[in-house]
Order: sequence, then C-alpha cells, then structure tokens
Amino acid sequence: MNEGKPTKAKWWSRPRPQGLSGEPESAGPAPGDLADTDGDFELARPAARQADDGGDYELRRPEPVPADGEPAGVPAGMPVGAEDGVPATSAVPAQGGPAGSAVAAGKAVEAASAVPADGAPAPLHDPDPYSTPPYGEPGPWAPAPPVQHPAATPAHGVTTADRPTLPGTSVPPQGTPAAPPGVPGPAAPLPPPSAPTPVPAAAVHADARPAAPAPDPWQRYDPWAAPVPPGGHGPLQQNGAGVPSTEQRRRRGRKALIGAAVLLALVSGGVGGVAGTYLERNGGVGTVELPQAGKESAARGADSVAGIAGRALPSVVTLHVSGSGEQGTGTGFVLDTRGHILTNNHVVQSAGSTGEITVTFNGGETAEAELVGRDSGYDLAVVKVKGVRGLTPLPLGNSDNVQVGDPVVAIGAPFDLAGTVTSGIISAKQRPITAGGEKGDGSDVSYVDALQTDAPINPGNSGGPLLDAEARVIGINSAIRSADSGSELDSGRSGSIGLGFAIPINQGKRVAEELINTGKATHPVIGITLDMDYTGDGARVAAEGSEGGPPVTVGGPGAKAGIKAGDVITEVDGQRVHSGEELIVKTRAHRPGDRLELTVERAGKERTVSLVLGSSGGS
Repeated sequence: MNEGKPTKAKWWSRPRPQGLSGEPESAGPAPGDLADTDGDFELARPAARQADDGGDYELRRPEPVPADGEPAGVPAGMPVGAEDGVPATSAVPAQGGPAGSAVAAGKAVEAASAVPADGAPAPLHDPDPYSTPPYGEPGPWAPAPPVQHPAATPAHGVTTADRPTLPGTSVPPQGTPAAPPGVPGPAAPLPPPSAPTPVPAAAVHADARPAAPAPDPWQRYDPWAAPVPPGGHGPLQQNGAGVPSTEQRRRRGRKALIGAAVLLALVSGGVGGVAGTYLERNGGVGTVELPQAGKESAARGADSVAGIAGRALPSVVTLHVSGSGEQGTGTGFVLDTRGHILTNNHVVQSAGSTGEITVTFNGGETAEAELVGRDSGYDLAVVKVKGVRGLTPLPLGNSDNVQVGDPVVAIGAPFDLAGTVTSGIISAKQRPITAGGEKGDGSDVSYVDALQTDAPINPGNSGGPLLDAEARVIGINSAIRSADSGSELDSGRSGSIGLGFAIPINQGKRVAEELINTGKATHPVIGITLDMDYTGDGARVAAEGSEGGPPVTVGGPGAKAGIKAGDVITEVDGQRVHSGEELIVKTRAHRPGDRLELTVERAGKERTVSLVLGSSGGS
C-alpha cells in the first residue's frame, strides 16, 4: 500500500516507455491497478508464434532505388507512413484492467508480427518486447552496422540526397541503424499493459538527411569530423597526451636553455681551439709580442744568497796593486769606519814600500790606499783608504761556531770581475795547509788551519770575505787547490775545482788588530826547531837548531816542559798531527799565552806534557 505517499519506482522496475517526444507517456494504469500493485505493473507476455507460418520463408529482395522525388523504400501506391509494406495504424486504446491490458498487448504483438498484406514472409522470431539481443532489433537479417559517427546517419549502403524530411516521419534514435530498403524494420517494444498501444512510427525515407546532432560541450575528438575551413576555428580536440603544467613548462624551458648554452660553449670552444691552433702554427697576425712577467719587488729573504749578497756587497772592495814591475788584483772588505780594509798579504806583496794600491768600491768609486801592516806567516795584510766617508763595516762572525755543511757565500773579483758572488757549504774544518814558499827559505810560507769550502774561488777572490747565513764574515778566502799542482795562491793558472780554503776569522781578527795597532803580528811559539825532512808519523824535534843553535830554545816553553831533541810530538790537545807543518798550523791557530797539551813519544814510550805558548815577532 502506498498510504497516500507518492508513487516511487522500485529499483527492479523497468523505466516507462517514452513517446515520440522523448517524455514518458501520460497514460497510466487504472486506479484500481494502482491500488493493487502499489505503483508496479506486469508487462505483457509475448504473443504465441503462429502455427501456420511454416517456419521458413524467403527474404524479399531489395527494392530498386526510387527516382528523384519519390520516397525511398516505399512501394508505389503505398501511403506515406507505412514501412516495408505495413500500413501505419493508430494505437489501440488500453482495455480496462490488467486483463484488458494483457489482451491489448497480445493483439499489438500479433499485429506487429502479422504477415504483411503484400504476402511477405514473417520473421523467424517473434519481436522481443524487452529488446534483448539477438532477438531484438535490428534482427538476424540485418547487415552489421558500419563504423560511423555516433550521430544519426543514413542506412548502410543508401545514397542520400539533400532533401528535407517528409512530414509525419520520425528520425530513429541516435546510434540506431536504419533498416535497409525492402526489409521490415524492427518491432517496437510493447508498452506497459496500462498504456495505450503506441502508433507505429512512419517510415523514414532512406535519402532523408538526419537531424544535426546537438553540439558537444566537451569538444571530443572526432576523427570523422569535416576539416576546419580556412580561417575558421575548429573545436578543441585532445590527442590523449597530458597537458603539461606550468612547472613542467618552466623545467622544459630551463633544460632547453641549458642545452643551448652547452651547445654554444662547445661550438665556441671548438672554434677557439681551431683559431688558436692556426695562430700558433702560423705566427698569429700582426706584430709579435711575447709574454713577460710584470715588475716585482726587489726585496729578498735575509738568509737567501741574494739577501746576503745585497747586504755585504757595499762593504766589499777590489784592490789593484802595482809595483816592482808586477801587477795584481785581489779583494778586501771594510773593517771599520776609519777606512781600514783587510786582505791577503800576497795581494799587496808586489807593492812593497813604494808601490801603488787603488781601492774600488762596489758603487764604482775609487780611492788611494796605503799599507798599514802585513804578515807572511798568516798571509794577512791591512790597508787604509784616505778621504772616504760613509763606509759600512762588514760584521764579523765566530769561526769556532761553524759546522761542516753550513751554507756560505763567497764574494770577490775573480779574474778582475768585481762583485762576483758564489755560494756553497763548509766542506771541512781545521784543514792544515801551507801556501807560498817561492823564496825557498821558508820566510814566505803561510800556515793556515783553514776552513774548506766548495764555493767556487778563483784567482782574484783572495782576500775576499766568506760569509755565513747572517751575512757575517767567518773566513778570508786565501788559497785554492789546483788540478795541476799542489796548494798555491793566485799564481795557479787553473780555475776552481771545488776546493777552496779560507783563514778562520778568529785568527784574522787577532792579526788585523795587531797590524792596525803595532804594524806587526805576533806568532805563538813552543821554542823548538823541527826536522822538516822527517817522513815518519808526527813532528820530530831536530837534532840541531837553526844557524847552529840548540834545537830546544833555552828557557823556552818546550825546554820548561822537558822536551828534548829527537822527541816526536804526535798530538796537540788530543788531535793527531802527522807532520811538522801540521804542528805549526795547530800552534798558530792559538794566541801567545794559550796553554797546550802535547803528547810526546820518546824511545817508544808516550807521555803528555803541558806548556804555555810564547810569542815571537812576525815578518
């Protein structure tokens, strides 16, 4: 019961049939039926198959194409509105009540399935009121519908003309294929029992143009759509690809920009490389200009060779000596602001007492100099320049602090090349050497307990300073070892072989002070005469003294220590001596008044004696 509520369709109920206008039929069930079914109704069952149809029949052949102005698919003399030889009938009104509705529905079915008046055979199957395939429209005899636009199109295989739709005809729903000519169209579904029997729709001429489909608001892609005329605007269509977002478009733009930049860089690099190769091989274009470093500061590290030389060169001088028919060149350095210059004795020896000595400073200034004093035993001399002010003394170091391997710098005028700077290391210490001896009497022999260096020293470096890393004088360059002779001074004709010798500055300082103060230098002595022809190991005391005197000076340091003729001295202060020259060198390395410890061998026995060095005047 509806209890006065509005009628609602159940979820299992079918929709009501629609009329030609697309709206539901206004006719409804009888009031009694509404009360019994609560808004529902029962569809009429299909009519029973005629018993006299025989089951088989022959399909009718298609009608010939009508001439222009004649409806297609309608035989001559048939009224408009009949289709396939079936005249149009009006709908049969529904009988009252359900039974009447069922009888009316059955009669409608029988009328729809009846054999046409022209004797055409009936379909094999009764029309299906529920439109269930395969028994619904278009039926088993209809050809397969072609792939076509979803909108209403003419029947397959029928040529249409641009003619208006005949009055009283209806257009089949969109998507329903039209029946071919000469073939009965599908039966319309039966209306509900309560509705009146609908009047069959009038036949549609095959050449009638279908109504234009409603515009699609979604603008779907239509592969069969007519091309857009020139200058026209077609509907927007989609090809299935996603529409990129704003960020995606920006990324694509950035990628394209980066790719273009990389490509431009590669092309530019290639062009530049080709151009550079061409210019390099062909010398470029225009004037050739070579690359060069810019101007830099002249300052150098204080402990570098350049730094040491820069500080020492203003105090180093070159000496030119002439006299007694001889000339020579040597080097010296400034000791004080009063103009005293220290050099080697063999540099100024040729000047004598009447010779000429000229001093040239590093800046090119020259001045006359006079001899202050000299000593051949130490091979040292002091000269003094006059009328020169603003001299810069060269600081003195301590040769006792020097170690083998320390870096040194030598400055001099080898072969009269003033201001030459060389560098090396201390290769040995306390190397006993003798130089001179051209007179043959030994009065010009020098005994030096020298510093050995590999800094290149050549003739003309004599008297020049040997500097440490602090630009302090630690030695006076005096001798070299030549390849063709023994130890000699600047008279050697060969150059440096890496064996140079310098007088330790401690010894040079003492001698220079004595020469400046007294004009002469004192020598420390033991008071004995040595046998210089002895070939054994050590220094042997001669059997006779010089000029027939005793070999051991009476009252001298040796006599007081108990030394006698024939004794062999083997060590001085614990250092081994192998000859008489070495004993003299070790002795002159000290000052007069210094105490020495000597190891003396007599009759195969050794003993140690201590003595205080005496003093003698130099030459």
